[in-house]
Amino acid sequence: MQPAFSVIFFTVSTGTGYGLLFLLGLLGAAGKLPADHTFGFIGMALGLALVGAGLLSSMLHLGHPERAWRALSQWKTSWLSREGLASVISFVPGLAMMYLWVFESTSHPMFAPFGLATALMAFVTVYCTAMIYCSLPPIHQWANGWTLPNYLFMGLAGGGVVLVGLYGVVGAPLTLAPICAIGALFVAWGVKSGYWRFIDNSKSQSTAETATGLGHIGKVTQMESPHTEDNYLLKEMGFQIGRKHGDKLRRYANVLTFLLPILLLGATQQTTGYVSSGLSLLAVLSFALGAITERWLFFAQAEHTVTLYYGR
Repeated sequence: MQPAFSVIFFTVSTGTGYGLLFLLGLLGAAGKLPADHTFGFIGMALGLALVGAGLLSSMLHLGHPERAWRALSQWKTSWLSREGLASVISFVPGLAMMYLWVFESTSHPMFAPFGLATALMAFVTVYCTAMIYCSLPPIHQWANGWTLPNYLFMGLAGGGVVLVGLYGVVGAPLTLAPICAIGALFVAWGVKSGYWRFIDNSKSQSTAETATGLGHIGKVTQMESPHTEDNYLLKEMGFQIGRKHGDKLRRYANVLTFLLPILLLGATQQTTGYVSSGLSLLAVLSFALGAITERWLFFAQAEHTVTLYYGR
């Protein structure tokens, strides 16, 4: 599939933003985060901003962005519609939690319920985002059991890395935040590795025979190409990336998304002050670059069944 930067940015930004909101909501409700008003404002504002930026970016991928609101009406049948609706709803408890954290107190009786609601809606929204791709049987690399956990744990890992960076910016004691983020990174790394092994060692059940419906006659062979030049389908759904190039980008993704952030977050445990803060921010930058690379590969290495009609 043709990787579109607007969709890549959308999935990375919203996934990380919701990962951060999930952790802030869950840990905040449990009383495991600083009650500091500045920490609450920056954390919640950053999470909501990442989500908002991602949603705006996704609209750029539409032919008519002004009609995006119409997608919300198809929630009964469309995961895209459910994702859009869930993202809008998620702002309600998120903004309420932010208000209580900044202008009231984390001891407010409604703070914990809004925190749990924020975490729940963050999970639901990322779940819906992943299901947009899981529900597309023509694309073998998406419609499998690895896609959903990949999206969920990548979002959680990104949120954990950003949360540690937030601690560094505010100057709050790190406590167990780096250890939790490192754990999420290891799980996400394992899931991502499993996903890559799956798409490398399995094939789609679709063939030229099943695609044309002529399998009962015998083996289908192509006499000539349907078109004499590239068309929309080949440009958007027939995008191909060389195996060596893909392997090289996977190595970059492994180092930038997982290995380097793990090492940097581990080093924050051994340092203090500006050094610790700088290391945590470098971990955020490394993860962001790696996640973009990982998500580019997620689209670039996906093959649509329609390419069978073109002899692939």
